[in-house]
Amino acid sequence: MDLFNKCKMFVRHEEVRDLGCYPYFCAISENNGPVVIMEGKEVIMAGTNNYLGLTDDMRVKEATRDALMKYGTGCSGSRLMNGSFTIHAELEEMLADFMDKEAALLFSTGFQTNQGAIVPMIGRKDYLLCDRENHSSIFQGAMVVKGIVGKDAIIKYRHNDMADLEKKLSRLPEDAGKLIVTDGVFSMLGDIVNMPVLVELAKKYKARVMIDDAHGLGVLCKGRGTAHSFGLNDNADIIMGTFSKSFASQGGFVAADRYVIDYIKHHSPAFIFSASMTPAQVTTVKKSLEIIKEEPERTQRLYEIQKKVRDELKHMGYDVPDGVTPIIPVIIGDDLTTFRIWQLLFDKGIYVNAVISPAVPKGQQLLRLSFMSTHEDGHIDYLLKVFEEIAEKCKNIRSDNYQYECRAM
Repeated sequence: MDLFNKCKMFVRHEEVRDLGCYPYFCAISENNGPVVIMEGKEVIMAGTNNYLGLTDDMRVKEATRDALMKYGTGCSGSRLMNGSFTIHAELEEMLADFMDKEAALLFSTGFQTNQGAIVPMIGRKDYLLCDRENHSSIFQGAMVVKGIVGKDAIIKYRHNDMADLEKKLSRLPEDAGKLIVTDGVFSMLGDIVNMPVLVELAKKYKARVMIDDAHGLGVLCKGRGTAHSFGLNDNADIIMGTFSKSFASQGGFVAADRYVIDYIKHHSPAFIFSASMTPAQVTTVKKSLEIIKEEPERTQRLYEIQKKVRDELKHMGYDVPDGVTPIIPVIIGDDLTTFRIWQLLFDKGIYVNAVISPAVPKGQQLLRLSFMSTHEDGHIDYLLKVFEEIAEKCKNIRSDNYQYECRAM
């Protein structure tokens, strides 16, 4: 059989395009923070990870421009060889201080960071325990571990289910190395890990803890993230973060005790064999970090926005879970209905994310709303007005009702 037959047989995206409600790869021609230009019209961006609105902050843009002129467009090498600039080390020191850890290490992408930190930590007779709703990058790291060490090293526990985690831990050899890896804020539902109980279990069963705080940093506890918000930072052995959310750039980092960082630095293929972050990206993060520390009111604004939106959507009858983060899922329940409601919103000038399986379990397909602190009251009021206007239509949309007319994309 031809290797490419699977490609020829993949037509699902074309079927959705024919219905006129394909929600992916929408090109942005202008980015002005809370409002962007898509298909030649202004659209309120309510499907963003730019939580603090810093990608459009003039101070950040000026710092990035100056770095570009001073250092050039790239480093042309890995950190191990010729790709280490003084600003890389400076940012690592800043991040370690911000996270109250001894040291930090930069990676070139957030996805790469999880894989790069996890793979060198798990050897033979070690175990990796993962929440089933962890980010894909964690599971990609787990797949590499599986290939190197074996499938028995990878253990999944039910989402945020500490009883199931304890059951899995209790079955492992007492003297085995164990690493529990979990999102701090889960990226699709916006819920937060039950860290107090998780830490108790880690102590009881002599396991280490790694928190992927991509969606917690900049959002919780004046930007310092999930572990700080629980007062358990010392109990998070490794904290991972990304720069493509609150830090307005690209890349990621891990923070931990210095001896752990030194080990990862010299044993992680994803770090050793990748070109380093560009100077412009590093400088963007440095300036963003300065603003996060100086302007904690940005995180308070995020909390106020999410509370208003969450409360109002629930009042309208939408299926919205409780929460405190700027990620607000509206549970729809199947693919096509999700796409069609997405289209209703887009036609009214609201962009959100349409999320289907396998990113979420079947039956939990959803519209993922997420906000930035620079959204104005008028943006939020208009969004809520549109949701109220389409509430009745949403009730009538069914996946088997192919008479519904979606506008052609």
